[in-house]
Amino acid sequence: MFKDRKDAGERLARALEKYKDKNVLVLAIPKGGVEVAYQVAKYINAELSILISRKLPFPDNPEAGFGAIAEDGSTFIINGARFWLSEHAINEIIKEQKQEINRRIIILREGRDLSEISGRKVILIDDGVAMGSTMMASIMLCKNRNAREIVIATPVAGVEVAKKIEQLVDKVVILEKPIYFNAVAQVYENWYDVSDEEVIDILDRWHNEQIG
Repeated sequence: MFKDRKDAGERLARALEKYKDKNVLVLAIPKGGVEVAYQVAKYINAELSILISRKLPFPDNPEAGFGAIAEDGSTFIINGARFWLSEHAINEIIKEQKQEINRRIIILREGRDLSEISGRKVILIDDGVAMGSTMMASIMLCKNRNAREIVIATPVAGVEVAKKIEQLVDKVVILEKPIYFNAVAQVYENWYDVSDEEVIDILDRWHNEQIG
């Protein structure tokens, strides 16, 4: 169990010691991944930014998803989704999530472009990987932007999704792979939905530390 995202980030940072002072780019997937990524970036002396990727939720069950879309339009849809939803329904959900992505870029990243990825070693971080859709879409974006090396780092992930991710990237660092894994929240003592304000506070703290 992790006490909270700060604790998980500190532990994950130690597991990424080899990347210390290597001029890597740490990309957090908001909102839950931001505190974890902040702790990592601070420890390994890396650049920190956020990559917006959104789950594509089922209309009647928003907690479950049939895929995800990243901010550059990279879209991952799980096999069989079109048996459950019409093409029109899928397109409408994608449209809604694009609007939320744009909102987050404006609010959380103050409208700034995504950090330069081409030719760089990138560490993608979330607070956990359950279905893996948002991470898959994020990986697609990094490949489209010609990242030199892609490392996935997360406190927890399911065994099967970890195997899938390992086939797509250069390196995977996962602290816990529970045999019975239903939700990321199960490995955190203090779990809550992260607000926009908390993400902004973390990023402001990071910025102030860099210029300080």
